[in-house]
Amino acid sequence: MNKLFASSLMATGFLAFAANAENYYIKNIDVEGLQRVEKETVLSYLNLTRNQTISQDVLDDSFKRLYNTGLFSDISFDTTAKNTLKINVKENPIIGKRAFDGNDKIADKILEGEVQLGPRSVYDKAKVQQDVQRILDVYRRTGRYSVTVEPKIIEREENRVDLIYEINEGAAAKIDKINFLGNTHYSASDLQDEIMSKESRWYRFFSSAEDYDSEKMNYDKELLRRFYTNRGYADFKVESAVAELSEDNKSFILTFSIYEGPRYKINNISIVSDIKDIDTDSLYSELEIENGDWFNASLIEKSVSQMTEALGRKGFAFTDAEPEYIRNEENNTIDIVFHINESERIFVDRINISGNDRTLDKVIRREFRVDEGDALNVAALRDSRRNVENLNYFSKVDIQTTPTGPNKADIDVNVEEKSTGYFNVGVGYSTTNGALVRFGVTENNFRGRGEELGFNVGISQRTKDYDISFTEPYFLNRRLSAGADLFMQDQDYEDEASYDTRTVGGRIRFGWNYTDNLYHFTRYTLSTTDIKNVKDYASEYVKAEKGKSTTSAVGQTLVYDKRDNAINTKEGYYLSFGNDIAGLGGDEKYNRFDAKAYKFYTVADYYTFKFFATGGYIAGYDHKKVRMSDRYYLGGNTMRGFEFAGIGARDKRTKDALGGNWMMYSGVEMTFPIGLDELGIKGKTFYDMGALGKPDHFNSEKIYYSSKIRSSVGFGFDWMSPMGKIDIDFGFPISKEPYDEKEVFRLNFGTSL
Repeated sequence: MNKLFASSLMATGFLAFAANAENYYIKNIDVEGLQRVEKETVLSYLNLTRNQTISQDVLDDSFKRLYNTGLFSDISFDTTAKNTLKINVKENPIIGKRAFDGNDKIADKILEGEVQLGPRSVYDKAKVQQDVQRILDVYRRTGRYSVTVEPKIIEREENRVDLIYEINEGAAAKIDKINFLGNTHYSASDLQDEIMSKESRWYRFFSSAEDYDSEKMNYDKELLRRFYTNRGYADFKVESAVAELSEDNKSFILTFSIYEGPRYKINNISIVSDIKDIDTDSLYSELEIENGDWFNASLIEKSVSQMTEALGRKGFAFTDAEPEYIRNEENNTIDIVFHINESERIFVDRINISGNDRTLDKVIRREFRVDEGDALNVAALRDSRRNVENLNYFSKVDIQTTPTGPNKADIDVNVEEKSTGYFNVGVGYSTTNGALVRFGVTENNFRGRGEELGFNVGISQRTKDYDISFTEPYFLNRRLSAGADLFMQDQDYEDEASYDTRTVGGRIRFGWNYTDNLYHFTRYTLSTTDIKNVKDYASEYVKAEKGKSTTSAVGQTLVYDKRDNAINTKEGYYLSFGNDIAGLGGDEKYNRFDAKAYKFYTVADYYTFKFFATGGYIAGYDHKKVRMSDRYYLGGNTMRGFEFAGIGARDKRTKDALGGNWMMYSGVEMTFPIGLDELGIKGKTFYDMGALGKPDHFNSEKIYYSSKIRSSVGFGFDWMSPMGKIDIDFGFPISKEPYDEKEVFRLNFGTSL
């Protein structure tokens, strides 16, 4: 015990001696090397004062405090002088000018908002390296992983430097391959069509879809979820999404591992309310789904919104409809129970919008289905987010609610803007119009007001089209679109009827939505058509119409669109009915009626049937005949297997096509995969049938005419090419008249419903 105590005592004595050896009595503090920084500033950072004894720990702490100021590049403490602490410093220079060099893809303004150091800041190597990393992060968010940033300094007088970030942007990291694991019901090509990320291809030189972006990949997961859950796959989930960067930092391989799960049909729908006085029977009319339909998450979400809105109109402002899913895995059916609950009573205090440097606040605010002072409704907030996203002006839309007081909350909206201008160039060939070139510029958010401005030119061997269009989607601050168009078209009808036409005019139009699917358009068109270059050998009926005429017409079109996708339609239907009345001034007097009906149905997820029927009728009034330029023509894109204007009335002597005053065209088409999904090519077969009416006031002894139904069958290919949709058709008439003009092969460059 005595030995142990003695040992402890010796150790304690040694430690006390060591501590005394590291203690310093400081009477004076001298600071050398200062240029701009005041001595008092240095002393204020030190954890010590004069005329006191301090330990080594206190000195160390003072050293760290001084170093962490970032004011000095070198510091040393000297305690060898008696009772005096000498501090030697070397000040960091002041940044005079800061610049970025080599940044072509990202503007200075964006980089300036990321870095810490700026003009008049104290130069600090550690902060420079942090800023370098920030710049690298900015570029990587845009898909540029081979970027390098090298900071350079240029020394100036009075201990000042210019700081230059030399940037080598490198090429954007492309997506070499997109893999899908676990997909059995839909091909990889089908899924690639649904997401924003695209594999790198030579023809995507005008698109950024092939550039890797982690945020875009996250959005792809949501797009996949929507795609599957809107088609019956209620259990779908993305189990993982991995991006593998190549060794040279130039490309990525994306892999989405998914679980499809079974496809469910809705067995039974019921609505249950926990709130008395709510008549649930009246809410069934608000549902967008019914028994026997495939499960569709979007329509269920829409049904929730419509029920909540209907309840709000009846005075139940604080309610929410929560769907419960009861699965029957034996027969892959699902029961849906909508529970009407009372929600928390919260009112919207303010709607705060940020991130929209270009887009005006009102463009975003008008898409909200809830306003300041309204009851906060989850369904309305969800609809508001969807509406803002559907503007397609922003790469990210983040909406959060922040409590601001009892029963009050702010809605904080943060967006990231993206490019809304589009430049398109297309070249191609059509058997109708020959070689063609298309050029167009469109801005969908003109002046940041949500307005659309477009200019398009199309030139081919037989046609020339020029048009300028402008659309204001919220005319008079109402959900009323208004627009105007100016157009000019030259058309060569030498082969069909021995004349040319030029049409020049303008159009004013208005449109509004009754519901999300039902919308209405009205228009007024004023145009002049010149039938010119009439050949000497042309039909007497063509010669009789040579010259100019002016058309002043008002029209309307009512559309009901229930397609699942306007571009790659697999399910749903489309109906439209329109009419135009000419005669409010001008030379022409006629009534025109047009109708279209399309039904889409997909079998086994791959074989899509399109049933279609279109028809039109035009009749003159006040003893006015309908001119050739206003009549219907059948053949070519309508009635495959026949030339353009190959069906209908024809001059017996000259074989000139004369058109007709009514038209009917219908049929069925099936598209299917042929193993070229990667190239966007699908096969198709079709059956077309149609008839064309007789034009008015014609001598039956001088023309060929029959209103008998013509029909054809054929096959072909649809190619979603880099320059637009291309249709290749091989058509074979089944029923025809001897004077009809056949055409087995047709290539068309463009889009159609």
